[in-house]
Amino acid sequence: MKLPIVAYGDPVLRKKATDFEPQEIAGLKQLVADMYETMYNARGVGLAAPQVGLSKRLFVVDATPFDDEEPELKDFKKAFINPQIVEETGEEWPFNEGCLSIPDIREDVYRKPEVRLSYYDEDMQHHEEAFNGMAARIIQHEYDHIEGKLFTDKLSPLRKRLIEKRLNDISKGAVKVDYKMKFPAAKKGR
Repeated sequence: MKLPIVAYGDPVLRKKATDFEPQEIAGLKQLVADMYETMYNARGVGLAAPQVGLSKRLFVVDATPFDDEEPELKDFKKAFINPQIVEETGEEWPFNEGCLSIPDIREDVYRKPEVRLSYYDEDMQHHEEAFNGMAARIIQHEYDHIEGKLFTDKLSPLRKRLIEKRLNDISKGAVKVDYKMKFPAAKKGR
């Protein structure tokens, strides 16, 4: 089932998400499947639970679109449940990022090239794994979502001021998207 993606300005995007508890595991596989369907419908490569209105530590990624640049990303599709970053290493590098909750805005964001993550998969098997390159970047972007952070937080004060009106327009629903969204400041009856 395709879920609506919450837009910039929704308070759920600024909350630090909570872990899934054992009693909350029922229905998790269906939620993961719904998040993949939602992400693919919006042509994204990652989606975090807060982006569908659920303040839980879960995100899904599929970095396959980047396999032409990094062949090891072919079939790189994973769900990360209750993830914790253990370590980020290397010299930060820029990449032009976007976000399904902030449509039509892309900005260069600096991130470290390697990340070590402790997480559970959708079968609740524990893993500790290192990721690098584009996989690390996508994971860090989605991890920020479960920490209540957005890629726009990493911009300079000047860049933030330059996109402020566009961000406010997004929260009001004054943006064209071809996927279902919930806008926190949209006027009712539109």
